[in-house]
Amino acid sequence: MVRTIRTVAEFDDQLARARGKLVVVDFTASWCGPCRKIAPVFENFSYEYRAVVFLKVDVDANPELAQRYGVQAMPTFIFIKDYKTVGVVQGASESAIKAKLRALH
Repeated sequence: MVRTIRTVAEFDDQLARARGKLVVVDFTASWCGPCRKIAPVFENFSYEYRAVVFLKVDVDANPELAQRYGVQAMPTFIFIKDYKTVGVVQGASESAIKAKLRALH
């Protein structure tokens, strides 16, 4: 299940709750065509990799989070473990996201 993040506080709370788990954040925008295309794939990954926390952040609603992680293109997938960025995938590449999940999970 992918959790949609509405605030910075909610995001920080989710990272705190993850406690050693891999967190994958989909930085997206409602106007982004590739973002809409990859969204159901990202949702499916959340059911396949149940030990991983999947989050979705709208960059227009949360520009602070986009800035915190240096997001400059949509979609961007940030892989975080213990508050540290351990991987990044820019673009709607199912194979690249899956490869990172396999490597980091």
